[in-house]
This record gives sequence, C-alpha cells and structure tokens, in this order.
Amino acid sequence: MIELADSRLRVLAPMTIANARALLGAGQACLRSAQPGGVSELDLSAVDEVDSAALSLIFAWLRSAAARGLTLRVLNPPASLSSLAELYGVSELLPVS
Repeated sequence: MIELADSRLRVLAPMTIANARALLGAGQACLRSAQPGGVSELDLSAVDEVDSAALSLIFAWLRSAAARGLTLRVLNPPASLSSLAELYGVSELLPVS
C-alpha cells in the first residue's frame, strides 16, 4: 500500500474513500519511523485513482510529519489530484515539488 525507502514514501494504491483508513494508518506508521528533522517525500507516481479523500490523507500526513519535525513534499501528483485541489481552493497548501 505504501513503501518507505530512504526519505521517500511511495503510495501504491488508489487514494479513495474505500481505502482511506488503511492508507492513513500506513502513512502515519511510516512517518513515525522516519528520522526527526529529515525531509520526506510523498511520491504519488503510482497512484492512478483519487477522490477527495486523497486531499484529506495528504493533509493528515502533512500534520503528522510536522509533529515529528519532518518536512513532507508531494512528488508526481496525478492531474486529477491537482484538479481537485484547485476545485477546493487548497492547491497553494500542497507542498508540490
């Protein structure tokens, strides 16, 4: 569901309401194991399906990362996620690299 390699979290599953709870827990577990003060990347290149739950997941992971002193950047967001963020007026809140 989520791979952790070095400082990169790679999401491998659809980011939808159907599996949001499992993704949330998996992402938070990965963030808990990351080194404090490091930089983490959230790689979404393998994500092929998103809904509004994806934004909630990302913002929850951002909060969890900040609580651990981590900076989380979003890499390779799918176009549909960018469209949702624009629609909801939160695109400027996503730290996209």
